[in-house]
Amino acid sequence: MAKKCAVCAKMCPSLSSLTTHLSSHTGEKPFKCALCSKSFSLKCNLRSHVRTHTGEKPFQCTLCSKSFSLKGSLRSHVRTHTGEKPFKCSVCYANFRQEAHLRNHLHIHTGEKPFECSVCCVKFSQEATLRNHLRTHTGDKPFECSVCNATFRHEASLRYHLRTHTTEKPFECSVCKRKYSNEPNLRRHLRTHTGEKPYKCSVCNVKFSREDHLRSHLRTHTGEKPFECSVCNAKFSASCNLRRHVRNHIVEKA
Repeated sequence: MAKKCAVCAKMCPSLSSLTTHLSSHTGEKPFKCALCSKSFSLKCNLRSHVRTHTGEKPFQCTLCSKSFSLKGSLRSHVRTHTGEKPFKCSVCYANFRQEAHLRNHLHIHTGEKPFECSVCCVKFSQEATLRNHLRTHTGDKPFECSVCNATFRHEASLRYHLRTHTTEKPFECSVCKRKYSNEPNLRRHLRTHTGEKPYKCSVCNVKFSREDHLRSHLRTHTGEKPFECSVCNAKFSASCNLRRHVRNHIVEKA
């Protein structure tokens, strides 16, 4: 007979499953990993964790044969094939494949920026954005094109770059029919029609239609100049300013 949790009203199929479920409320973690001593409230979570040590990936995608250690990871992956985006933002109705992506997205609306750069103290609403930002300090470009060996800071940038080899442009503007190789470029282009400026400076409240324009603008507040001329070592806050400067050297040599 099903048992009801007195805390959250969840129905559990048996008394034993209710007892296990209650540990998620009490904070009790009776299931301990024998390899690293990390503890879990649920036995199934311990089993999933142990696979991070063993490398076991029992959940295989039937469409591309890629394997995963977690069933939830497989479900998320399958959506890359089906295009399903079941998690919808209640504010702007954007759709996401993963619940975690929706949670990160919501920070944009709340203005919350819990992720801070340890180098320049700039704050971000999403952890992934912080990781990407850190590469502007380290110069790390871990994603390499298998065709031309170009390297990129972001995996998405590599994916978009690969379309320059295939000339594929699957994303079409519904207003003017212009086509783009990636969805972010299409979204950016659409703002030229709508006038939308969703990226707001937390210091002076100036708004921008593009996130990279906001990032460049923020450097006017922080004083950061990550773009350095290889000829004279002059530094710039924006890559376009560096390109303009480099042309001066080319003219001088001509």
